[in-house]
Amino acid sequence: MSQSAHPAPHPDGLSMLEKRRIEAEILKEVYETLKASHGIEVAKKTIEESVRRSAIEQARQFAASVPGGTSLKSFQDIQHLWTAGGSLEIDVKEQTADTFTFNVVRCRYAETYKAMGLGEIGALLSCNRDGAFCEGYDPRLKLERTQTIMQGASHCNFKYTYEE
Repeated sequence: MSQSAHPAPHPDGLSMLEKRRIEAEILKEVYETLKASHGIEVAKKTIEESVRRSAIEQARQFAASVPGGTSLKSFQDIQHLWTAGGSLEIDVKEQTADTFTFNVVRCRYAETYKAMGLGEIGALLSCNRDGAFCEGYDPRLKLERTQTIMQGASHCNFKYTYEE
């Protein structure tokens, strides 16, 4: 069986929410083990850095699969992976060639992590990925966000810009 030069950026038939739930099941045990052996700060820092690095690598895989190269449009075109099945309910505020602004008004990722007993690190498992994804996908893609549902806000405010 041959392998392609680039792994598939996301497995067919698996929602992003389900993928994150599976990852969280494993990371929950790593987190608990690290807390017991090295303390909560080391445990949180390790999870934060591991998830950040994973997000960058996964974004590189997505970027490598984009015909013709990355852009804000190509980024917008894959957003359905994160919102599929109502995983995120969003209210788009602006969508242009160089700006994509929206609010997340319901986040099932936050709900899932809280139900798993991972509310204290939910932001590290999920929200932490968003800016890191930009780094790996295309360094010209920038994210501004000042609040998240995961950290208690009524909504998450996303503003992506693309610097030519």
